[in-house]
Amino acid sequence: MSARIFSAAVLAAFAWLPQAHAGNQTIPASAEGQVEFNTPSGNIGCIYTPKGGTSTYQPRDGGPELSCSRVEPSYVTVILGPKGPATLIKNPGEQGCCSDATKLGYGNSWSKGSFTCLSSTKGLTCTSSSGHGFFVSKAKVTVK
Repeated sequence: MSARIFSAAVLAAFAWLPQAHAGNQTIPASAEGQVEFNTPSGNIGCIYTPKGGTSTYQPRDGGPELSCSRVEPSYVTVILGPKGPATLIKNPGEQGCCSDATKLGYGNSWSKGSFTCLSSTKGLTCTSSSGHGFFVSKAKVTVK
């Protein structure tokens, strides 16, 4: 088998794989330190707010805070603070998700302060350094 045919066969064999460990993705913060990102599907959107909040939003415990909303099949919001388990709000009322924010590519992770999120074709997993976190997908939402 020639090297050219072998190379083509190897590339074809792995072409269907998602970008599995694509790496850490940098997403720029706003002037007040907030970071917004969506999953590639556009169904989940997140906003990181730094400690102390912004001129228009103050996290209930002073922050930092990570808030993610899912649009379909029902609108929910999950909020993760620096301590304690994530809070699931099943009927948040306000439905502002998902702006035209940067997409956190499948296989990529994002980190800021004590928070880390990993985007995959199965959903979005976010954790804090305290060991708490959540998983959000179209099929389910779990918090810990």
